[in-house]
Amino acid sequence: MPPRTNDSAPDGGGHPVPPAPGAETTRPVRAEHARDTGRGDEVPGAAAPGRPATGRRARGLRLLSCAALLAVAASAGAVAVGGGRDGAGAGAADAAPAAVAGVLAGGDLGAGIRSLQAHLRAQPKDAAGWATLGTAYVEQARTQGDPSRYPQAERALRRSLALDPGNDQALAGQAALAAARHDFTGALAYADRALERNPYSERALCSRVDALVELGRYEEAEAAATTADRRRPGVPAFTRYAYVRELRGDVRTAREVLRRALRSAASPADVAYVATALGQLAWNQGDHGAALEHYARALAADDGYLPALEGRARAQAASGDRAGAVAALERIVARSPLPGPLVALGELYEDRDGDGDRARARDQYALVDAWTALARAGGVDAGLDTALAAADHGDAGAALRAARAEWDRRHSVHTADALAWALHVNGRDEEALPYARRATATGYRNAAFLYHRGVIEKAAGRDGAARDSLTAALELNPGFSPSGARAARAALKELGAAR
Repeated sequence: MPPRTNDSAPDGGGHPVPPAPGAETTRPVRAEHARDTGRGDEVPGAAAPGRPATGRRARGLRLLSCAALLAVAASAGAVAVGGGRDGAGAGAADAAPAAVAGVLAGGDLGAGIRSLQAHLRAQPKDAAGWATLGTAYVEQARTQGDPSRYPQAERALRRSLALDPGNDQALAGQAALAAARHDFTGALAYADRALERNPYSERALCSRVDALVELGRYEEAEAAATTADRRRPGVPAFTRYAYVRELRGDVRTAREVLRRALRSAASPADVAYVATALGQLAWNQGDHGAALEHYARALAADDGYLPALEGRARAQAASGDRAGAVAALERIVARSPLPGPLVALGELYEDRDGDGDRARARDQYALVDAWTALARAGGVDAGLDTALAAADHGDAGAALRAARAEWDRRHSVHTADALAWALHVNGRDEEALPYARRATATGYRNAAFLYHRGVIEKAAGRDGAARDSLTAALELNPGFSPSGARAARAALKELGAAR
């Protein structure tokens, strides 16, 4: 699975921590985007001085081919999943921000955003309302895989700060926005500024943990998670604390904290969020049966929760139900074409190798490039996604450039693994070895990392170490990747023959 952080790797690789409780993902991207951005404003109908429209229009034309490609991918999903649950219509124009925030926490993000927009048309000087709207756009962009929302979020948050300079809600929203764009240094700075104003801001406390995790500052992240748990105990703090422990190799504590979080979860959104985190933890340990049970619980709470749907598909594939996994991933990428599920689906097509499957796989990898272009246009640093996808399915040189750039920005286990693998596919295995070792040095149990390390060690002539790493990868999670597991077994066979 992708990292459970803010990376779209879902992670992603990378991403990311599962979306925060309250995230809504049911409406197809194109329909939602068209309705809310028809006038190019963060609030349709509200005045937005000082923002030229022509620049956005020109950029939109340049990105037309990418958007069209993704739109084609999304169209089937729009039919398959229907209109979702956020079609209840806009709330009353005079809805109070606190009430709207309650709507957002309840899970109907689309309806909450429309209520906020209506409110802000009537009350355009409500700084708290703009901050809430900006943060809601961040959640919507992340959960729906629609990075074009990020500029809207930025404008709304800036407007809030213009009305009320230094207000902690907007600063915390800026922290979340920066993290979603993978600017983790910026996210940390905004979170610290928000906490100076309000030390109990839950969003700022959690964004601070996320930023430190993604920067690879794990000891500080653990301290920040402890602080968040002390000041604002609850599901967001619990899940982040658990992830920090998992990254340090303490799976037992991570599992126990998540179980406690699940027992305390009250809303369907919280149940889906925490059960999915438990599923991802079980998946990383190769316990596919337990993972499927956790995903089933998450989907019983919210049958449209994308991280749970993706996790279940991966667990289905690992359990031998490749046909079910392909069908599920086809629905997922049609609805939200993010790099992680696109690559997973492409690899399953390649593994199936039927008529037209190679071409279908190439189509998925091409969509990753399209998503990356749109993400960059939305201000997202997509280096980690680019590096991992290109290393296996694209341009090796581009993979290395992206991985190096990402490593220059942050030293996490995920960026170390990406750089190691990019160096390997460029034939620079001796240079790759230190990074592969660093990726596995914290104790984080990840079969893909062990597989990469084993392949690099084999290529560098460290046969004994390669046997150990490849064996550990398959023992930990024999279904971590159809192609990777097959390659690991073949490499071990070669190493055995060479003894």
